Amino acid sequence: MKFGTWIPAYCYPGLTYERVQREVRDFSIKANGHGIDLWVIDHLFHAPGLYGMPWMEPLSTLTYAAALAPDVRLGTGILVAPLRQPVLLAKEIATLDYLSGGRYIFGAGPGWYPPEFASIGADVKERGRRTDEIIAAVRRLLTEESVTFEGEFYAFKNVTIEPRPPKMPEVWVSGGSRTPDPEYTDVPVLAESVVDRIIDADVWLSRCSGNQEWIKRDWETIKQTLRDRGRPETDARFAVCQFTYVVDTDDREKALAIQRPFFEQVMGTHRSYEHLQQCYLLGSVDDIVDRLVDLKEAGLEYALVGPVSDDPEQLDLIAEKIMPRLQ
Repeated sequence: MKFGTWIPAYCYPGLTYERVQREVRDFSIKANGHGIDLWVIDHLFHAPGLYGMPWMEPLSTLTYAAALAPDVRLGTGILVAPLRQPVLLAKEIATLDYLSGGRYIFGAGPGWYPPEFASIGADVKERGRRTDEIIAAVRRLLTEESVTFEGEFYAFKNVTIEPRPPKMPEVWVSGGSRTPDPEYTDVPVLAESVVDRIIDADVWLSRCSGNQEWIKRDWETIKQTLRDRGRPETDARFAVCQFTYVVDTDDREKALAIQRPFFEQVMGTHRSYEHLQQCYLLGSVDDIVDRLVDLKEAGLEYALVGPVSDDPEQLDLIAEKIMPRLQ
C-alpha cells in the first residue's frame, strides 16, 4: 500500500506568517524523507459541518510544497471543482504540473457546503453537473489545441492552454456515503451519478465522513457497476482519505483521551466525539492499523492519512508505527 498525508494548512486562531510557513515547510520536508505523498484540502470558507477552522488555498500551497519535497507526488484531495472556472483551472494545473515535474494528481470532487457555492453565484444543487463539466473541460484543455466547449454552465471557443503538460495528470475523484446531517445535502448512499464519475476517473478517493462498512459497500457498488457494464474491475482503483492523531500506545481509552482535543480543534464540535470515532482513525495504533488492514483486504491500494496537528513528529509515528504493517 502507498501512503500520502495532508499538508496541515490549517488556519489556527492567531495564525502567523511564521506558523504557516513552518506548517507547510516542515511537513513537506519530513514527508519527502519518509516517501509520503503530499495532499491538500480545499475549502473556500470555514465549513463548520466538517471542520473547526478554514484552510489555506490548495494549489498555492502545493506549489510551495513542490519545491520543498522533490521526490513525492502532490495531490488535491480534493479540489472543489465547481467553485472554479475551467480555463483558469487548466492553466493553474498545467503550471503546477510543469513546476513539479509531472507529479501532480488532479483530485476533484463536487463539494457540499452551500455558502461556498452562493458566494460565486452558483447553487449547491448544481454541484454534480458542474463537477462533470469542469472535469470534462479540463481534460480537453490539457490534451487538445483550440478547444471549443459548450456546456450547461461553461462555454468557451478556440481556447489553447500553453504550455500543456506532456500527459494528462491522473484524475482522482471523491465521493461516497456520508453520515446524514440535517443541515446539509449529503446522504448515506453512493449516487449513480457519482459512480459514473468514479468509473470514468483513474482512482476513487473515498472520503471519510461515513463509516468503515459504508466505504466497503461503496467499493462493492463501484465494482458491480463495472461488471454490469462489461468492464473489468481493474478499471477502478481504490484509495481512501483519512484523519488521525497517532498516540504510541496500545491503550485505546488513553489514546482517545489524548486525541480528542486535537480532533475537536480541527473538526469543531458540530459532530459528537462518538461520531468522529466512527468516521476517522482514532484509538490505539492497533485500532488504526486494523481499520486500514480491513480496507486493504477489501481492495484498498492507497491511504491518505493526515494528522489533525501541525506537529511533524506525527509523520514519524505514521512512518514507524503504521506504514510498515501495511506495506
